[in-house]
Amino acid sequence: MAPHKKSKRKPKKDKKLKKHKSRSLVVPVESKGIESDWWHSFWHKNSSTPGASVPVDEEEGFKYFFRVSKKTFEYICSLVREDLISRPPSGLINIEGRLLSVEKQVAIAIRRLASGESQVSVGASFGVGQSTVSQVTWRFIEALEERAKHHVKWPDAGKMDEIKSKFEAVFGLPNCCGAIDATHIIMTLPAVQTSDDWCDQENNYSMFLQGVVDHEMRFLDIVTGWPGAMTVSRLLKCSGLYRLCEADERLNGSTRNVSEGIDVREYIVGGVGYPLLPWLITPYESDGLSASLSAFNTVHEAASSLSVKAFMHLKGSWRILNKVMWRPDKRKLPSIILVCCLLHNIIIDNGDLFHPDVALSGHHDSGYGEQNCKQVDPLGRAMRENIVKHLQHGKDKSPLE
Repeated sequence: MAPHKKSKRKPKKDKKLKKHKSRSLVVPVESKGIESDWWHSFWHKNSSTPGASVPVDEEEGFKYFFRVSKKTFEYICSLVREDLISRPPSGLINIEGRLLSVEKQVAIAIRRLASGESQVSVGASFGVGQSTVSQVTWRFIEALEERAKHHVKWPDAGKMDEIKSKFEAVFGLPNCCGAIDATHIIMTLPAVQTSDDWCDQENNYSMFLQGVVDHEMRFLDIVTGWPGAMTVSRLLKCSGLYRLCEADERLNGSTRNVSEGIDVREYIVGGVGYPLLPWLITPYESDGLSASLSAFNTVHEAASSLSVKAFMHLKGSWRILNKVMWRPDKRKLPSIILVCCLLHNIIIDNGDLFHPDVALSGHHDSGYGEQNCKQVDPLGRAMRENIVKHLQHGKDKSPLE
């Protein structure tokens, strides 16, 4: 009887194990292998897509699909590799049953962020399912958010001196440390999550992103997660940047004596939606300006355009931010936005050029009118006047051509 009982239990145990395996989808590496030649398969499958202007050259094609060069792609893989291989590869297999390599996981996530296409569409281009795209993308976002955070940081004194030197050389603005702007990330929300807080001036549900950029359009500081219904000036005052600057813990470098009796402290430039502060200089209202004030506005606009262009490149390169997000988790969306900013900076820090024609052809916040902020700090007004005097003084000293 004993052998008979044992034989009855064994199939039951095997059945239970089989059921467990089918649920977890764990595929042993030694039996299935890891798909390593993902790029050749992807290129062969997607390079001749009807209606797509895919470059003929493979190197350019890689950048077309993933926004980064192969060298930068390898660097990104090195940042997240440990995190992506330290977790169980449950479910992360392709249609042929092979485990996804770290490189293919990164490619899937970056393609999802770069194209903004649906998870189904991205999955089809790689031969994986929608759930795999979802898992892979979020694992990548979590890993890069932690491992690449050093790519978005406020400059130390030495780096800031370089930034100020570049702003003065190009625009003539002394002691200028950057340009600030903000943009809306539009989304749809389930009815149970909708509220006036998230409904902005254009009746879209959106989340704000504010950023300060340097002369190379690198993000130095960002803040996100706040509802798009806020004004730009309100968003500023809710940011850590505002608290630090008001406490004289940021933009607190040495004052520049530009000429006799004219001192200029560190500052950034921003549009009319921002308050005029000692450390944030906005343009003059454009009606009936003198020649010197008009000249200042022209210089100011040129410098401020760096932040506008940075957001145009950000949303153009990582189009998930420029499409209407379909019911995103508002707790996770800030991480998605941050990772796109990190990828933007990684491109710059690694010496890559932005892919041609990725920048948006229109404004990054198309359809949104700029709301003028009337707040004027007397010290900010005095600072702006000193900059105008400096620019006029420099013009008067320059020889006639």
